Amino acid sequence: MFRRVLIANRGEIALRILRTCRELGIQTVAVYSRADADSLHLRFSDEVVCISETSYLDANSMVVAAKNTDCEAIHPGYGFLAENADFAGLVEGEGITFVGPTAETISLLGDKSSARKIAQSFGLNPVPGSVGTVEELAPAKQLADDIGYPLMVKAAHGGGGSGIRLVRESAEFERAFTEAQAESLALFPDGKMYLEKFLERARHIEVQVMGDGAGRAIQLGSRECSIQRKHQKLIEEAPAANIPMDELQALLALSVEMVSGIEYRNAGTLEFLYQDGEFYFIEMNTRLQVEHPVTECITGVDLVRLQFEVASSGELHLSQDDISQEGHAIECRINAEDSDFRPSPGLVSDLEMPGGPGVRVDSNLYSGYRIPHQYDSLVVKIVTFNSARHGAIVRMRRALDEFIMKGVASNAELHKRILDHETFRDARIDTNFLQREII
Repeated sequence: MFRRVLIANRGEIALRILRTCRELGIQTVAVYSRADADSLHLRFSDEVVCISETSYLDANSMVVAAKNTDCEAIHPGYGFLAENADFAGLVEGEGITFVGPTAETISLLGDKSSARKIAQSFGLNPVPGSVGTVEELAPAKQLADDIGYPLMVKAAHGGGGSGIRLVRESAEFERAFTEAQAESLALFPDGKMYLEKFLERARHIEVQVMGDGAGRAIQLGSRECSIQRKHQKLIEEAPAANIPMDELQALLALSVEMVSGIEYRNAGTLEFLYQDGEFYFIEMNTRLQVEHPVTECITGVDLVRLQFEVASSGELHLSQDDISQEGHAIECRINAEDSDFRPSPGLVSDLEMPGGPGVRVDSNLYSGYRIPHQYDSLVVKIVTFNSARHGAIVRMRRALDEFIMKGVASNAELHKRILDHETFRDARIDTNFLQREII
C-alpha cells in the first residue's frame, strides 16, 4: 500500500478520500486554492499545499506538489482533472501512480464517439445516432435530418451536463449546434460533436465496475440516476428498481465483458438510457462517481479503498462471487442554491446534519464556513439506506426534515417535494420527471 498520497481535489470528495486514507494508514497531502483556505479536509490532512488563487486545473502544479511532498500516488477524485488524459500521463510519466485508468484508456473512452463504437462491439448498443463525430454545421444538419427529431447535440468530450442541447425540430438545430459546440470549445476544449436520438421517457441507469488493467473485472451493481435537472443528477439510488431481473443481469454481464475486454484499470461507470425494455449505451465515466456512496451502502465495499488496493498492487483481490447486495440506498444532492436554481454562496451561520440509523452524510460544511462562489454548488450528500426502497425513502424524508442550513439557501425543499410525489414513490420515473411533474 502507498505511504503518502496527494488528493488533487477539494470539498466533500477530498474529505471522503482522506478518511479512507487515514483508515489505511496512508499519509495525505491536501492541495487547496486560496479561495478554499477554510475547507474542512485541510484540518485533517498531514500536509497542505496552496497551489493557486482559485483553480484546481493546473496539472503541472499538482505534479510539482506531489513530488515536493514525496507522494507516491495522486487520487484525482471527480471533476477537475479526474478524466484528463494529459494529467494522468503526466503523473505516471513522473513515476507517480495515478489512482485511475491509464491515460490511453481515458483518452479512448473520453471521446464519446469512440466509446460508443467500443461498447457496440461488446453487444452494448448505443442510442441511435451519428456513427462518428462532426464539426461543421452543414453536414451536422444533414445528419440530424437523417436521424430525425427530437435529438440531442452532444460534445464528444463533454461531461457534467455541459455541451449538450435538446433539439425538437429542424428550425432549432443551427442555434443549438452552435451553442453546444461553443460551450464544448470553451470548457474541454474540443469542437467535435455527435448526435443522438432523444428518448422521451428514458431512465438513466448506471453500472459500477472495477478492473485490474489486465483483463479481470467485476461489477458492483446498478444505480438509478433519472432525477435530473438540465442533465445534472439530483437523486441517485441503488439498485435500479422496476427493471426485470433477467434484463438487468444481462446488462451487468455485458458491462463486465466490455471492461474486461479493454483491460480497464480501476473504477469506472457505464451509463445507459433504458426505455421500452431496451438499454442504450451513452458513455463510460473513467473515474469515481459523485453517487458512489449508494453503491457502497448496498455492497458494503469501500470503493475508494478498492481503488487504492488496485492502484498499489495492480491486482483486483475481489471476485464477482465476493460481491453481494442487500437493501436499497438513496442519495440526495444538496446544492447551495435558491428556488430559482441560482447559486447561493456565503456564510453558513448555523448547520445541523441529520443522523440516526441508516443515514450517511458526506460533506465538508460546518457552522461558520463560507461557501466560495468559484466552485460547484454541491455542498452536502445525504444518503439513506434500508432493507427496501420504501424504507429508504421514508428515512430520507426524515433526514431532510432534520437538515438545517442557515445563512445560505439550499434545494432541500425541492428534494422533499420529489420524495413526496406518488410517481417517484412508485419508481415510475424518467429523465424528464422533474420538468414534467415538479418544476
